[in-house]
Amino acid sequence: MFNKKKQPPIKSLIAEGSQIDGNFTFSDGLRVDGAIKGNIYANPEMPSILVISETASVVGEIHADHIIINGTVTGDVHAKLMLELQPKARIEGNVRYSALEMHQGALIAGQLRPLVAGEEKPALKLAANNA
Repeated sequence: MFNKKKQPPIKSLIAEGSQIDGNFTFSDGLRVDGAIKGNIYANPEMPSILVISETASVVGEIHADHIIINGTVTGDVHAKLMLELQPKARIEGNVRYSALEMHQGALIAGQLRPLVAGEEKPALKLAANNA
């Protein structure tokens, strides 16, 4: 994921029942259990991980290195390294990714477009059925 480096720690939390109106920028890791109405940006100078939990909703674009979604996103998703879509993920918007892991049940209403250099094909990982 991060060239065999350790993932950044999740240092920030937007708790369930909380709502942020406006753009949000973070460093390292962020977990969203609440709601955000605005764009989410990771610091591009550092490795980042963003977790959108089952109870979370985001209305706006999201940009990070590694993104894990199990909630609702209404807006474009930009995963610089890896995008994981868990079973309850719902995305209404276009998705850009370098590598994609999508579990059965995840839904995308938009275009999937790989971030690739030249004509290389993106890495796709099959998600194990853990039902």
